[in-house]
Amino acid sequence: MTNPVTWPCRTCSGPTRRYPARTMRQSLALLLSTTALFTATAQAEVRAVLVGVGDYLTLDADLKGPPNDVRLMAETLAARGVDPGQMTVLTADPMGLPQGVATGEPVRDEILAALDRAAGASVKGDTLVFYFSGHGAQAPDMSGDEGGGYDEILLPADAAGWKGAIGAVENAILDDELQVWAQEALGRGVKVVGLIDACHSATGFRALGGQGVARVVDEAVLGIPADVVPMVGEPAPPRSGDFVYLYSSQSDQRSFEYPLADGTTWHGEFTLRLAQTLREAPEASWAQVLAATTEAMAQGPARQMPEGEGPLLKAQVFGRGTGDARMRVEGGTLKAGLLEGLAKGAEVALYAGPAGGEPLAVVTLAEVTARESTLAGQVPEAAAWAELVSAPLPEPLALAAPVRASLADGLDYAAWIAALPSGTTAPDLVPILTEGTVALAGADGVLDPEGPGSSPRIRTEPGETPAEAVERVLEQAAHGLRLREVLAGATGRSLTGKAAVTVSIERRPANGCGDVTAAEPFDPAQGVAPCDQLWLTLTNAGGKAQDVSVLYFAADFEVQPIWPAQNLANRLAPGESARVGLMIEEGSTAGLEEIWVLAVPVDPDAPRVDLTRLATPTMTRAFGGASDPMSLWLESRMEPDAATRGFTLKPAPLSMIRQVVRLNPRASAPTLTEEP
Repeated sequence: MTNPVTWPCRTCSGPTRRYPARTMRQSLALLLSTTALFTATAQAEVRAVLVGVGDYLTLDADLKGPPNDVRLMAETLAARGVDPGQMTVLTADPMGLPQGVATGEPVRDEILAALDRAAGASVKGDTLVFYFSGHGAQAPDMSGDEGGGYDEILLPADAAGWKGAIGAVENAILDDELQVWAQEALGRGVKVVGLIDACHSATGFRALGGQGVARVVDEAVLGIPADVVPMVGEPAPPRSGDFVYLYSSQSDQRSFEYPLADGTTWHGEFTLRLAQTLREAPEASWAQVLAATTEAMAQGPARQMPEGEGPLLKAQVFGRGTGDARMRVEGGTLKAGLLEGLAKGAEVALYAGPAGGEPLAVVTLAEVTARESTLAGQVPEAAAWAELVSAPLPEPLALAAPVRASLADGLDYAAWIAALPSGTTAPDLVPILTEGTVALAGADGVLDPEGPGSSPRIRTEPGETPAEAVERVLEQAAHGLRLREVLAGATGRSLTGKAAVTVSIERRPANGCGDVTAAEPFDPAQGVAPCDQLWLTLTNAGGKAQDVSVLYFAADFEVQPIWPAQNLANRLAPGESARVGLMIEEGSTAGLEEIWVLAVPVDPDAPRVDLTRLATPTMTRAFGGASDPMSLWLESRMEPDAATRGFTLKPAPLSMIRQVVRLNPRASAPTLTEEP
């Protein structure tokens, strides 16, 4: 899954240049040629060099998240069994690190020295982990090994600007240097793993009025002259070996860091979700960890899609996560908080033991900090464990104040401004006034992150006023985002246990609408094009009947019912499979969309559960014939002012599989298709 354009990054939304150079992805595919992140034998050691650069000594480019990121990653590796004595953490803020780790400053010389020490202490079969959180950049290749392009660089704390005398960004770490380091270790049979949460270039995207901070240093800040000509030479030869590594987003996307709900603790979205997944996954493969991280990030404020590469993606991650759905309760306080994905208002069941038994009580989380939660009400004395029952009710849709994309377009937006609600500083969406209409950017405020027109527009329909158009589109957005949050909050917190329903997806590329080619495995990073078909094979892998529904969450926030169609049966007996197809039609722009597969276990004579009725606001309000407990409970979560009909707890285990679908330009919403 190499990409010929750029390497995935913290803040990229598209390439500034397109060079035939080896990309940082490809460079790190070479330098990080190793096995699944943590597949260690009983004798093998795992050593880690973790770098978090928040405070830059010369560059005006400080970040808030990296010191927290690197601390969280050290805790996560320790939780999976890595000896803190085998970790080196380079950060300007070493407070709170696991006892026993070696520390230092995140400057060039210390980073390279720590890498050399870790490699020198490693023998065949050992694993080296290199984690970097901070800025990256791109600089002209002055050695010629990029084939006439640009080096990708990481920026330590002492990185400065371009120095003509040396033909480089001062104190930057080049991909060439990392390759030399890695190759020496690989040549001795040492495994190397890279987790990079950084960006290589400023790509011209505009973040307008959003929350969060973009991690990007552009060439102007680095002072790279426009007339510097890269050297032309032969690309470095490819290196072989087994490897697995992850980046925070696709090469043409951007990534951000955000504050948690406490407003003070910042983390990179990728690092936060990756750490949550690694902590919980007991025996997951690296591909499963990536999938779960991607699903969690789909709920976040920025629509970024991480990427993983390597022949050992399917290998088991080293060590073990907790494997527990339950969290510790000590002294009446829950020892988990925002970092574990909890939020104020969530419901937890209290238990005496870590598994089994009847709940002693169900309570609400009153206050939630980064690492602890206060339990509301009376906590039974025997309560020592808690299990999440349901997430809090979603907050109403919040918009930022409208922002003009350009003051020079000469268009009058007075009617749109009057129609939009008052803005908030913590928005779900950012209205951007552009091209005579209103674009709805995500919380990051990035306009058209997936290409021109990929931020949904509010446009008036015939006979409609701007105020009516705003009301219509915002109702659809509020419903879609609320439903996504309700379903995510009702479907558990980890990848522990065996999935009740499995989903495999194949893509049938199109040569034109009505003409599809042979089926091939679906590659989420590659995405889909107009007229492509996606075919889902749904299989009941459990021992109980499952009622399965498939919904599609479009880039314009519309939730579309996919299956069952026309009131067809959707109950799968144990071992039974069903095929569901959809087609991407022409006429729309690029974007990130999602397939939702929802499964509810049922008794043979129970009412059929069809959750496609949740698709639109009108259908939800007119639930009509719904009589099953799950539908009624979800209805109460979607309409909190409605009567709960006696359902205060989630009545059955609802499972959800979310698959991100990347639409290429000119692709649009899916329609149900018949299998040829």
